[in-house]
Amino acid sequence: MAFELRFRKDIAQLQREAEHSKDLKRTLGPMNLINLGIGAIIGAGLFSLTGIAAAEHAGPAVTLSFVLAALGCAFAGLCYAEFAAMIPVAGSAYTYAYATMGEMFAWIIGWDLVLEYAVGASTVAVSWSAYLAKFLAYYEIFLPTSISMSYWQTPPGSVETGIVNLPAMIIVFAVSFLLIRGIQESARANAFVVALKVAVVLIFIGLGFAYINVDNYTPYIPENTGSFGDFGLSGVLKAAGMVFFAFIGFDAVSTAAQEAKNPQKDMPIGILGSLVICTILYVLFSLVMTGVANYTEFKGAAAPVAVAIEHMGISWMGPAINLAIIAGYSSVILVMLLGQSRVFFTMSKDGLLPKLFSDSHPKYKTPWKSNLLFAFVVSAFAGFAPIAIVGEMTSVGTLFAFIVVCAAVLILRKKDPTRERPFKTPLVPLIPWLGILSCGALLVSLCWADWMHAARLFVWLGIGQCIYFVYSAKNSKVRQAQA
Repeated sequence: MAFELRFRKDIAQLQREAEHSKDLKRTLGPMNLINLGIGAIIGAGLFSLTGIAAAEHAGPAVTLSFVLAALGCAFAGLCYAEFAAMIPVAGSAYTYAYATMGEMFAWIIGWDLVLEYAVGASTVAVSWSAYLAKFLAYYEIFLPTSISMSYWQTPPGSVETGIVNLPAMIIVFAVSFLLIRGIQESARANAFVVALKVAVVLIFIGLGFAYINVDNYTPYIPENTGSFGDFGLSGVLKAAGMVFFAFIGFDAVSTAAQEAKNPQKDMPIGILGSLVICTILYVLFSLVMTGVANYTEFKGAAAPVAVAIEHMGISWMGPAINLAIIAGYSSVILVMLLGQSRVFFTMSKDGLLPKLFSDSHPKYKTPWKSNLLFAFVVSAFAGFAPIAIVGEMTSVGTLFAFIVVCAAVLILRKKDPTRERPFKTPLVPLIPWLGILSCGALLVSLCWADWMHAARLFVWLGIGQCIYFVYSAKNSKVRQAQA
């Protein structure tokens, strides 16, 4: 590994490449970037995880769990903002690791991001399909199981066996073609979807305040049952590890740095602005939800928000929430596929992947071959594969990437303290260390099953290392330049 550390990318060269690159269009402003962040963060996790975390771990104090999870993301977000402003190129944590820790570590992070974005998009597409079926059922339209579920997704005891999840495949292709059409068009579509789902969330919060029963907040932190994570302060911490999943995706904003008009100024606004907005919405949403209904009523509920809506007596909110979830998932898929193609774009530019991943469309200035390839791969996973187990690994991989970015800030501050930084992470080394410790604590707080996902993650990274030594190390442009 010590041998690999000398193969680093020069930051000054990265900055020159970003300034003169014509491969991608610089069309995104600060609001576009904030919308990308909100699009990635607010998904159906808000509507499902809130009730589960309250009923099983934290009680009404799930609001504190959201704050704790947000703090971990905020520390990492401040570190991401420093790098995104200083190195405004596509690639996110992969590029930051390449400039500080060396090529092999960068490859590990890049391969890890494949898991977060590509496999995550497949998982989200399957859930998108399920909520679409529920939404159509409100209007007496029922999709056959054979074309709305794969064999692996068919519920036990079902009369009809699933064959292919066609809606999941269709949404992946639709989003991919939108991304090929152009980043500005994708940003506009994302902004519309974000406006829709945020509007529904605000309506739920606004109407819900009138139905809050303050008795439901007592006790605010239920007593511990004798097991770690089952209420008490340990329950608040374990719930924070659970609801952290709802924050996954804000780092995808940094993958669009090469398409921002003024990345030095706008990237920190996009990353931190989207985090702040989503945290406020999450805390208010969980406050209303646990105030309208007692947290014990969410136990075992397949749709916890529906329990709160029943207490409110507003029948039309059911389809509206379902529509918001569909919209939320649509924008999550868009941002994940955007992030994936941009990470692979940069890795291909560095010679670590074949050239097709960095081929830019002559008219639309998008990595269209990469988008098209991932449309087939991701849709195939969504349509046929048993992806549930693999999809659950994404949070472990994301926390790993967050820890690496925080560590990279510490390394670069020591190695290159005089370099100009348009945005500086405050209180270094305190903030990066808090990011490392808080993200590490969230990992520890997860149940044993999640550590099994971590074991699978190491298998995935092992496959990546084989590819690295067989192909990437031999074609690395940094290696060739230093030879």
